[in-house]
Amino acid sequence: MSMLSVPFEQKLCPPEQLAERLVALPRPLVFTNGCFDILHRGHVTYLAQARSLGAGMIVALNTDASVRRQGKGDDRPINALEQRAAVIASLESVSLVTWFDSDTPYELILAARPDILVKGGDWAVDKIVGAKEVMGWGGAVHSIPFLHQTSTTRTLEKIRSATC
Repeated sequence: MSMLSVPFEQKLCPPEQLAERLVALPRPLVFTNGCFDILHRGHVTYLAQARSLGAGMIVALNTDASVRRQGKGDDRPINALEQRAAVIASLESVSLVTWFDSDTPYELILAARPDILVKGGDWAVDKIVGAKEVMGWGGAVHSIPFLHQTSTTRTLEKIRSATC
């Protein structure tokens, strides 16, 4: 069975291709990262807000091994990287999706040299990985407050506690 190629899959970018793909992205360029395991309203609202700060946006996803090291649970991520990347790439707010296997996206941030670095409101600006470097080259760093109190962990707890 052959897979039909869909346009959003063109947004998928292995880390080793990031340098060549960056030249086509509009500036100012926003960079954010996360697991984005089970996409919910909080995620898509956050991503739309982050994207509104610039003209293009890179989303860097933790690989499955990187997610497991975060201690979110033995069965996390629920969705494998390939699935998470495709879902994130399908969002209008996202220009490019890449991934990292380390515990932080530090190397990708240095490679992408974004104009704007963004994380969710649970991160203080001075604790955001790469903040010092982005501000050092004249960029901005934002911690965006959550508008919707949703979380994948809480969703999974609700599912697991449901009785059949």
